[in-house]
Amino acid sequence: MRRIPPPARRSCWCTSPRGCKTPGTTSRTWIISSPSIYHFHQKNGFACMMLSDLFELVQFLFVVTFSTFLLCCVEYDVLFANRPLNHSQVPAPERSKVTLPDAILPAPQCAQRIRANGWVIFLLVMAAVFWLYRLVKVLCSLLSYWEIRAFYIKALNIPSDGLCNYSWQEVQARLISLQREQQMCVHKKELTELDIYHRILRFKNYTVAMVNKSLLPVRFRLPLLGHVVFLTQGLKYNLELLLFWGPGSLFQNKWNLQPQYKRAGSRLELAQRLARTMVLLGLANLLLCPFVLVWQVLYAFFSYTEVIKREPGSLGARRWSLYGRHYLRHFNELNHELQARLSRGYKPATKYMNSFTSPLLTVLAKNVGFFAGSILAVLIVLTVYDEDVLTVQHILTAITLLGLVVTLARSFIPDEHMVWCPEQLLQRVLAHIHYMPDHWQGNASKSETRNEMAQLFQYKAVFILEELLSPILTPLILIFALPARALDIIDFFRNFTVEVVGVGDICSFAQLDIRNHGNPQWLSAGQTEASVYQQAENGKTELSLMHFAITNPRWQPPPQSELFLSHLKEKVQQDAAAAPPAQRILAEGPLGTSLLSDDSATAPDGLLASVLARPILSASGLVSRDRRFIQPCSTASAAASVLASLSSPLPGRARVPSADSPGCHSDRLLPEESLLLSESRLLSLSRSAVLAEVASAEMSLHAIYMHELHQQQQQGPAPLAVGLWVAAGAPKQPSVTAGSAARASQAQLRELREMPLGGWAEEEEEEEEEEEQTTG
Repeated sequence: MRRIPPPARRSCWCTSPRGCKTPGTTSRTWIISSPSIYHFHQKNGFACMMLSDLFELVQFLFVVTFSTFLLCCVEYDVLFANRPLNHSQVPAPERSKVTLPDAILPAPQCAQRIRANGWVIFLLVMAAVFWLYRLVKVLCSLLSYWEIRAFYIKALNIPSDGLCNYSWQEVQARLISLQREQQMCVHKKELTELDIYHRILRFKNYTVAMVNKSLLPVRFRLPLLGHVVFLTQGLKYNLELLLFWGPGSLFQNKWNLQPQYKRAGSRLELAQRLARTMVLLGLANLLLCPFVLVWQVLYAFFSYTEVIKREPGSLGARRWSLYGRHYLRHFNELNHELQARLSRGYKPATKYMNSFTSPLLTVLAKNVGFFAGSILAVLIVLTVYDEDVLTVQHILTAITLLGLVVTLARSFIPDEHMVWCPEQLLQRVLAHIHYMPDHWQGNASKSETRNEMAQLFQYKAVFILEELLSPILTPLILIFALPARALDIIDFFRNFTVEVVGVGDICSFAQLDIRNHGNPQWLSAGQTEASVYQQAENGKTELSLMHFAITNPRWQPPPQSELFLSHLKEKVQQDAAAAPPAQRILAEGPLGTSLLSDDSATAPDGLLASVLARPILSASGLVSRDRRFIQPCSTASAAASVLASLSSPLPGRARVPSADSPGCHSDRLLPEESLLLSESRLLSLSRSAVLAEVASAEMSLHAIYMHELHQQQQQGPAPLAVGLWVAAGAPKQPSVTAGSAARASQAQLRELREMPLGGWAEEEEEEEEEEEQTTG
């Protein structure tokens, strides 16, 4: 347990009894947490948050009421015409069809059925108690939202109707400026970007670190399935309740770890206590399992049935798993930053996963699709000839099911005209997700790599199945699997918790400290004193530091981190000196894009295609006719050349001003040739969108470059540096016609307006944060 000055007593924006004065207002005390300020901005203000909470209550009430109605108030024998009854008071001989009123029971009879069913009464009582609890929390949250709204208006001078026009980086800059002017946090005079991130992501950084150190989640080896990683929203909620904010958790409040967990003397006793708490929490989940399971089934039915009927192939779509989001997340990476990064990597990841086909499954899918399609075609022709065919019993059911079978069968049949290169596709995925195990390099075409990737990028059908099974499996994991790791979890919190003045207790990995958590195999050799236990895995400290520095260009890193960044910059300059100039590499962007089968040449994609395709092009003899660059160019050298163009003066480069956009200041230089943006695309993009694309491209290049150097350090010097194609086998030389080479030439770009490199796109969050952590 390390200590960094005295701990903050309160994680709030103002602890002064007299409050914080804002221009034109009376003195007022703002007791508002950083997570609340961030979520208020990301959820688009008071009105959206209020409506979201109210509709959540209405949705729960609707699901319970409608389910009860379907169970007790509908006479299905009448609805299915098995027994003719008439509740609509219309004489039966005059009726030819059954109507809905015939199948709905009268209100007194419906109420009698509900009262006669004890289980329904019990479930309704439990649902009512939970709904009232949620109602109280929503009312308390509305008061908190109103307080945050007043803080935005009076302290930050951001009107409610204009909140969507401000990026989070601009809000963050105003918070820092307000602290400097009015000393809101009495423990610190200056508030840094890292302090704000620490407050917002305090618990999230702990979770990311535990996933990085393989403490969580629990892994299983199952027959036929092999290694399985199970992490659902329900299990995640229980882990957070257990460790961070629940009764008996390790934290005594939202910013301080309990003192006894900071001492090594009582570690065994604390581990036994934590193990008992895990078992008790598991038993509580076991008791609530039937109710949670019923809710999960009903919610999934109402949410996905219509979508599956309309788009059966949606179950075959993929999404980033909850485990993947934690594995791929940087330390100090906000939700919208992670969402934007993974969204950019969605298409490359989908193409990589689709490059794997099973010949046996393809044969079965073709034949099943043929038989089902033949029967479906006959039924469709018959219904077109005579619509009375639709009145035949179960004919619509048969048509619907046959359509589903045909759609699913087609999803397993690969496109015979597509040619994939798994190694380069995986490199494109890496450029956006920034992390992958070392053994994936050179093994992109193996099924083992594909199966491990599927744990990060799962089918939507698998996601739904896991969430449905979560009420059953979560208690078993808490009772039988997790207690064995109680001592390791206690040791983790003791060894990797530090106290920071004005912030409180945080995970030490979140400090991005190369000396204490750097990995020598990730370019920090000679700069780190960390043992194997203290090192972050997969270069997470180094990559997180680079990501945070690019995202927050005004941030001043600590001396050791600044030394690492300086050494990395020097290494980039050295490698760039032996590589072709950036202009030459970027000029081959369209050709590289075509070789990598990219259908949409956006700015970062075109730049990354230029870098990743450089080894192929140089080895094939399509480019580099200049005798000065007769040697093949590696991916690392190509990335270094483009990165060097972002940090050193070159012709055509304009220096970025520092006064135009608050919070987006940077002294770095922006080359017009680095963006690969057409004039029309540049005009169509907003300023924040352009900044996000540039920052994304720069971080992607750094991820590729650092992974390449890491592989070179592990494998030793290679006789020919041609990127991953040496390890995986060089491909055949692609044939390019003169016409395609002519089409690959770029149009000249207008000179871009001066802009900094930081920033990100505003994306809607897919992963919802728990309200108890911010407003509880």
